[in-house]
Amino acid sequence: MKYKNAKKKLILLDYDGTLVDFTVIPDEAKPSVRLLNVLYKLSCDPSTKIVIITGREYKSIDKLIGHLPVEIIAEHGTMIKKGGIWNDLIKNNSSWKAEFLGMFNRYTSECPGSFTEEKRFSIVWHYRNVDMMKGYIFSREVIRQVYDKIRSNDLRIIDGNKTLEIITNGASKGKIINNLLKNSHYDYVLSIGDDVTEEDIFEFPKDDENYITIKVGYGNTSEKYRLDSPNEVIQLLERLSN
Repeated sequence: MKYKNAKKKLILLDYDGTLVDFTVIPDEAKPSVRLLNVLYKLSCDPSTKIVIITGREYKSIDKLIGHLPVEIIAEHGTMIKKGGIWNDLIKNNSSWKAEFLGMFNRYTSECPGSFTEEKRFSIVWHYRNVDMMKGYIFSREVIRQVYDKIRSNDLRIIDGNKTLEIITNGASKGKIINNLLKNSHYDYVLSIGDDVTEEDIFEFPKDDENYITIKVGYGNTSEKYRLDSPNEVIQLLERLSN
């Protein structure tokens, strides 16, 4: 197996929808003992670097897996935890938030079950707990309402998995990963994610067998392979760790 023979390996993993199932309340998406064990085992291999890449707020993901000896990139590539210390990767400018928070809060009051989350570099409208059709209709209305405003404020909107997130244009998981790859030579790279925000990571050479990309779940994708669920992701990681 190419993985076993590789001397310097990089494993890139999303969190929600990839390592754990989505939950009604995000804070309840806690890692299983099984997941924690396999991540710890893989991270103890000196030839393997584990990087968790997530859109989650940095304090949230730190509470869930911050005790593991892995690198964490949070809030869509705007913050990184290395050596136990969190650092910003881009300049923080939150002056734009007030206007959009007011808009998101209004939609939250009009759409029971939804809620607004403020992160360090972004704000998010969650509608996972809303009736599917109603949530979709409201989310399209939100996009329509904010479209012109985000362009004039150098922002972008991430139309995620039952979330809408407004974030600075400078945020990009892909940029951070590309920098990581440039600064270190890996002879095997495995990247696994479930959401549209992972697509900017999966820009590896399509014909290079040492670059493996996996999509979790359904939907159109440019990744090479697909797994159905976080349970299958854990099974794969366990095979790699043995």
